[in-house]
Amino acid sequence: MHKPMNPPAISKRQYVTLILILGTLTALVPFSVDMYLPGFPAIARDLDTNDARVSLTLTGFFLGISAGQLLYGPLLDRFGRKPPLYLGLLLYVLASIGCSFARNIDTLILLRLVQAVGGCAAMVTSMSLVRDLFPVKDSAKVFSLLILILGASPMIAPTAGGYITSAWGWPVVFVVLALIGVLVLLACLLWLPSPYRPDTTMSLKPGPILKGFYQVATTPQFYTYALTGALAFAGLFAYVSGSPLLFMKVFGLSGKVYGWIFAALSIGFIGMSQMNNVLLRYFSSEQIIRVALICYAVTAVSLFALAALHALSLPLIITGLFLMLGCVGITNPNASAMCLAPFSRNAGSASALMGALQMGLGALASVVISMFDKPSVLPVVVSILVSALLSLSAFYLGKRKIVAPVQAEKGAAIPAH
Repeated sequence: MHKPMNPPAISKRQYVTLILILGTLTALVPFSVDMYLPGFPAIARDLDTNDARVSLTLTGFFLGISAGQLLYGPLLDRFGRKPPLYLGLLLYVLASIGCSFARNIDTLILLRLVQAVGGCAAMVTSMSLVRDLFPVKDSAKVFSLLILILGASPMIAPTAGGYITSAWGWPVVFVVLALIGVLVLLACLLWLPSPYRPDTTMSLKPGPILKGFYQVATTPQFYTYALTGALAFAGLFAYVSGSPLLFMKVFGLSGKVYGWIFAALSIGFIGMSQMNNVLLRYFSSEQIIRVALICYAVTAVSLFALAALHALSLPLIITGLFLMLGCVGITNPNASAMCLAPFSRNAGSASALMGALQMGLGALASVVISMFDKPSVLPVVVSILVSALLSLSAFYLGKRKIVAPVQAEKGAAIPAH
């Protein structure tokens, strides 16, 4: 019978190397989203389509991530972490190259979906390896450090994408993404350990796989925090999907200026995720999530009220989005740690289900945003409001189903089994 291994002891140098590699794997998908956002107007012009159709390339990407994670979860548990990861990264590289040659919007939408299916292997694997390589009590800290690296994506990617698009055109953005995929693959081949032993007893037939997902999904600890985190994250996706139209059409900013604003706003997300490490010394993950969600709801209601009064200026919406991203940034690592902590044998399936839920709701948010081609602040603001209220409701309603209270040590939450 397969027995999950205890996390191995690692040196400080190995710890830093692991955080860098896992952070790069985690950031690959967001980088693939953020880097081409400034090219939306150019894509619409070159492919003879409109902004709403271009937004569907983002929707297709989110759908590919959502579906792909459900595929990789069982594969990671059955064959180990590395083989599915290598396969996914190779698919990502090939699809990225294909995107650079797309000559119509339908082809680009399809290739973006394939690119996402490949890239999501990196996301699922990184979360599974956190559970494999680090003690449960350190998982929230590790997730916060990964978000620090992930935060480089919204700081670097849209700015770089804006300059690349201006200088060489949007297809070159996908060539650069392909090169990044190759570098990530080489780093994993050379330096990424995997102590997890493949579970050869795990069946890949649909019945057992669905049963495994059902066991994970019906665990109160899992669905409470997975839903809470995913619903909060949907607000982030609404912002990402709607920000090109919001800033470049509603407020008339250039692609380069939009890239800088996008980068500046990411400081809220990164800063609060890192503040989480300090807060965890004094508060449990549950306490931090509760306060963050309340602040998120207050911010969302304020944005909506200002929009309804036609008083939402550029400085005010930037301020509101900064606060919103900070709330999501502090909620996400704690929610991720809480919902994965009960699992070891099927950590891959749990990571996949959590990621699929996040990306599925993110895809839904982006679909809603893409339905509004007329420039307006309301689609983004209303989506953020719905995200905030639903995540807060999921948190309070789900907690009632957890029989034993969530325990916490200094550094992270340890859920009762």
